[in-house]
Amino acid sequence: MKGTPLPRLDRDPAMRERLLPLCRLRAGEVWTDPTNQHRVGCLDAADPAQMARLAEGRPATLAVQDPPYNLVAFHQQRLDEYVTWCRRWVEVTLDCMADDASLYVWLGADQRHGFGPLPDFMIMMRDQPLQTRSFVTLRNQRGYGTQKNWMAVRQELLIYTRGAPPFTVQYTDIPKILRGYYKEVDGRRTENTERGRGKTIRPGNVWVDVQQVFYRLEENVSGCYAQKPLLAIERIVAAASNPGDVVLDSFAHSGTTLLACERLNRRALTADIDPVYCELTIRRLEHYRTTGTIGWQNGHAFEPELGDLSKV
Repeated sequence: MKGTPLPRLDRDPAMRERLLPLCRLRAGEVWTDPTNQHRVGCLDAADPAQMARLAEGRPATLAVQDPPYNLVAFHQQRLDEYVTWCRRWVEVTLDCMADDASLYVWLGADQRHGFGPLPDFMIMMRDQPLQTRSFVTLRNQRGYGTQKNWMAVRQELLIYTRGAPPFTVQYTDIPKILRGYYKEVDGRRTENTERGRGKTIRPGNVWVDVQQVFYRLEENVSGCYAQKPLLAIERIVAAASNPGDVVLDSFAHSGTTLLACERLNRRALTADIDPVYCELTIRRLEHYRTTGTIGWQNGHAFEPELGDLSKV
């Protein structure tokens, strides 16, 4: 069904109340996928006992965390309270990770209010038993316009590691067209396109080939505010884990990490404190298995029960 998206659920409590009876999980409950043993929990990311129950003693090689940014959606806290909360869920995440593991954290910077919480989070992370690895910027093709400032078209991704986790080089779909970087190899002058292993370029720490999710894309999950592109999450999962590994995501939201793990043969442990986003996550997996599509485009996940919302 097209043209009948859910409204943003963080702004529409009435719609959220309509959806709650359709959710199979309540606070504290965990759903286990009978096919590939993924697990989805309606859990608090900062509660060590709840997250330990989700993990069941299986440490994650990779954690991909996309917490609320404390900017424009969901409950907003004082900056010091937000950082304290982040410290709690980071420490719980570390308890669920293997000795050799990677932690990827998406976080925003409010350019109107001191760029918080990004720098404050980064300073807090200096106290954690992790190595800093990279600071990735994802460039959105669609930003919000302004006549009095530079258009905001970026998202930030912080990368930390512990021990010696796996890393597999990835490639984009961008062809190698830039010439002129020359180097002598075995007495012969070569240029950069000759020395690479592939015909396309490797992603660096600025990703320009990833499309921000919006309603015209198949992968759109309406109702969500901060959905990450599947290409970005699959790139992370493919690079920082191996087939069969456990991947942790404590802020499921639209279920992108679970879907990436399904497509790349990893086992996802994912949670969200809100049962509606847990249900969206489970339904997205089931929808993919049934239809082969990765979202609902301009439709919604609760169409079997609610039908065409334009007629309500």
